[in-house]
Amino acid sequence: MALFLLHLAGAAALLLWSVRLIRTGVERAYLTPLRRWLRHSGSNALVAAGAGGLSALLLQSSTAVALLVAGFISSQMVTPATALAIILGADLGSALMAQLLMFRVSWLSPLLILAGTILFLRAKQQQMRQTGRILIGLGLVFVSLHLIREATSPLQDNQLVIAVVGYLNSDLLSAFLIGAVAAWIMHSSLAAVLLFATLGGEGLLPVVAAVAMALGANLGGSFIPWLLAQSMSAAARQPIVANLLVRGGGAILALVGLLAATVAREGDLLQDARWVLALHIGFNFVVLLLGLLLRRPLLKLSALLLSGTSAATVSRVSALNRQALSDPRRALGCASREILRMGETIQSMLTTILQLYDRWDDDLAGHVAAQEKDVDRMHFETKLYLARLQEGALSEENARQMMVLANIATNLEAAGDLVSSDMIALAKKLHSENLAFSSPGWSDLSDFHDRVLANIQVALDLLITGDVDAARQLLEEKDAVRQLEQALQRRHLDRLRMGKPESIETSNVHQETIRALKQINTAFTMIAYPIVEEAGDLLSSRLAQPSRN
Repeated sequence: MALFLLHLAGAAALLLWSVRLIRTGVERAYLTPLRRWLRHSGSNALVAAGAGGLSALLLQSSTAVALLVAGFISSQMVTPATALAIILGADLGSALMAQLLMFRVSWLSPLLILAGTILFLRAKQQQMRQTGRILIGLGLVFVSLHLIREATSPLQDNQLVIAVVGYLNSDLLSAFLIGAVAAWIMHSSLAAVLLFATLGGEGLLPVVAAVAMALGANLGGSFIPWLLAQSMSAAARQPIVANLLVRGGGAILALVGLLAATVAREGDLLQDARWVLALHIGFNFVVLLLGLLLRRPLLKLSALLLSGTSAATVSRVSALNRQALSDPRRALGCASREILRMGETIQSMLTTILQLYDRWDDDLAGHVAAQEKDVDRMHFETKLYLARLQEGALSEENARQMMVLANIATNLEAAGDLVSSDMIALAKKLHSENLAFSSPGWSDLSDFHDRVLANIQVALDLLITGDVDAARQLLEEKDAVRQLEQALQRRHLDRLRMGKPESIETSNVHQETIRALKQINTAFTMIAYPIVEEAGDLLSSRLAQPSRN
């Protein structure tokens, strides 16, 4: 039995890691177009739900989609009603992905792993390498499910297993709660449902208990984004709470129905394991339809539940521990955490800035200004902290790391100034002169702003992980942003040549905003340079040939 549990735990861990591997590849290769696609999917509810479903198929996670669109609400890029439609579609997309991954095709797994490995090792472009990562992840999902089947098949006649099966068959409430907790622990309702469906198919779970556990996974899966979004505004949490109400509440009602059906049929219910995924998909389809029909009441109820609540806040406590100065490595870690907080504050400032371009708000402008004061204070305190650290004896590596952190802090502080001074002034000018961007111009700005925000998130992740592949991707994205900025400027000049009044009136504001966003992107991209340089992947000069002088 101990060996069985070890094999099962290892296969489940491989399944969870494989799903994460796919999501990482999609995020690194296709997150920018995916974000743009989601933001422009608000023409009607069905289109938004379809976009959410396809996004969940790609990301292997409805939670990731929910958090993405919640961020869009914070910057007023989508409405709560559109966001709820996207999240509901993502729930169904995640359920459909479970069915796709359960197909048994023996030759597919080695083919996916082989093709993915070749792409990952041989491809020159970052996007193709990440596509290889996605293929490897898909292949490993099939491998992990095969390992689960192999580990469980010899135990169908085991007396302990028979006892557990009998207990779960008679106590569907416990099975439901186990499913909810498992989805929460795995942080993936998809991985949990795949595990339950596989165990049900191998006879290690009664089918009706596997269905109850899948329903529990829906409840647990709807709680995950709710808990992860506690620091967001009430408006951003609205569709997440609405999804929790309809999906989580629906799972509880479905369990009641399952219990009633089991009692009516005296336990003789659902003998075919295919019912697990069929009912899982059917449940999420019904949730989607109900959610779309009841969007407005659900959002009103979620707003009522959130009234009087605010985003979870923690009073600012500096990470710069003075007692750590005697230990350089520990002190550098403290400085890194403080710089990360600087970056997150600037990220928050930039997320809300387009709201001021769309509609001026003195309170919001004051909040951004207060955040900038916090950034300035953190920068000043970090400089003093690193200077005091330099007073002691530092190894060559610690001295290099100290200079890297000092440079990053300076670059981030400059990015904060661009948001609080330049962009705030441009937004105020726009409204004081009663100007408005043309529709194509506003679309260009919104897309460019969102792309910079996506790069900022990658840069902040780099502060923690130091991942070389992600650093290379960020540097490639810097060149892509530079080329995009030039393309946007050309498109703006084309609108000027066409004589569009809105483009002429807002020309300076438009061009200076694009320039400021590009400079902010560059400031955060500087985080990647030391990582790539240490890996030996950075050229000493961008010139094609060194100077002959």
